[in-house]
Amino acid sequence: MLFNSYIFIFCFFPLVVTGYYWLHHMKLGKAALGYLIVMSMVFYGYNSIQYLAILIVSILVNDLLVKGMDKTHGLVARRLFLMTGLLYNIGILFYFKYFDFFIENVNAVLKTDYQFLRLALPLGISFYTFQQLSYVIDSYRGDCERYSLLEYAAYVSFFPQLIAGPIVYHDELIPQLRAEENHHIQYENLCKGIYAFALGMAKKVLVADTLSKVVTVGYADVGALNSISTILVMICYSMQIYFDFSGYCDMAYGIGFMFNVELPVNFNSPYKAASVREFWDRWHMTLTRFFTKYIYIPLGGSRKGTARTYVNIMIVFLVSGIWHGANWTFILWGVVNGLGNLYDRLFDRILQKIPRKLRVVVTFCFCTVAWSMFRAESVGQGLQMIGNLKVYGDGRLYGEIAEVFNQIIEVRLFGRLGLQSLIQACPWFMLTFFAFLLILACLVLRNTQEKVNDSRYGVKRMMLIVGLLLWSILSLSEVSEFLYFNF
Repeated sequence: MLFNSYIFIFCFFPLVVTGYYWLHHMKLGKAALGYLIVMSMVFYGYNSIQYLAILIVSILVNDLLVKGMDKTHGLVARRLFLMTGLLYNIGILFYFKYFDFFIENVNAVLKTDYQFLRLALPLGISFYTFQQLSYVIDSYRGDCERYSLLEYAAYVSFFPQLIAGPIVYHDELIPQLRAEENHHIQYENLCKGIYAFALGMAKKVLVADTLSKVVTVGYADVGALNSISTILVMICYSMQIYFDFSGYCDMAYGIGFMFNVELPVNFNSPYKAASVREFWDRWHMTLTRFFTKYIYIPLGGSRKGTARTYVNIMIVFLVSGIWHGANWTFILWGVVNGLGNLYDRLFDRILQKIPRKLRVVVTFCFCTVAWSMFRAESVGQGLQMIGNLKVYGDGRLYGEIAEVFNQIIEVRLFGRLGLQSLIQACPWFMLTFFAFLLILACLVLRNTQEKVNDSRYGVKRMMLIVGLLLWSILSLSEVSEFLYFNF
């Protein structure tokens, strides 16, 4: 089930919120938690009962492993439970996400003909597997208290963060679900939640889904793009993935607030970053901290000299690329970002002398070009896209890009309001202007967390919320998945 769908907005969400608070009002705390779990399972299994079974089994296995670990005090036995948990979680992720990629490369190198499994990727498996890995590892380290199966199942399956994050730690979510003061509606949190949800939905439906049409057309015929068209397509994808992921984070953040749960911030205006290092402190923040806590620090972090630090950083970015998908494009994208991070560290003193605004622009350009490889279906297509930057051609924009954008209802409305002659004379104008406004918004405007924490909810803000929700709902003619559902 998708946040940006009629069934979620008008049916599922009202049912789960009212039922949850009503059961708490009736002093049925365990029933309320059980109801939340069941509804989260309905949310997850709406499109595939088959993958719901994988989630349920995964929860039960990890809960049993941790309980088994608790009942033994011998170091060898505890390590055995830990290794079993690591092998199980990483194994199930490998089986569904990477097995065919592994077979494809084995066949290519060894000239074999092993058959592919051709399994569809279960939604959210990367996210809920990482959450359970953190729980197993923390339990081994003695860094978490013991939770009931009901609490643990609620932690893993809590639907706002189940499919595309943020990656939440057990001690961030379960205490909030336990707290008595969170078991009744808090109207300030309700306002915050609706506001964040409205902003996120507008980002997804009105911006990201609009840009996806342009990007799809551009990547469908990369060979036809000259440098100007390529730059515009790259910027459109950079904006698409920004507003798509930011929109999901905002909606998840908002839904959490409506349950009086504050999820960790996962997105903090990353295009305001003045370096690749800072970008990764702002983009998918919970993934970055997961890799830092469970990979970078155990490898030695920055404690074992400069050379080892750089190796550890590259390992983390390599794993990050692999985590995003089973394709060499993701791996190359991870390596490029790792090299960018190392460059920032090597030349930090020199770079700090450059005006911050200029460094922000350079970082945005670096990330936008890197995203083009991330979006590509193959390394060859990604390299061709980057190679197009030096192909001037006839200097005109690829016509189909402007055409698909100009067919959008809002653009056609502008045409009826008197701008039709401008659109016909300069078909590229509306798209270019829209892209420019989006870049400006990313660089200048406050992010959702900053807006939500401004608790002034007057008439103007409520009118904005209602307007954005209505506009977004009326634009739901085509319900599309969030990009991070694929990872």
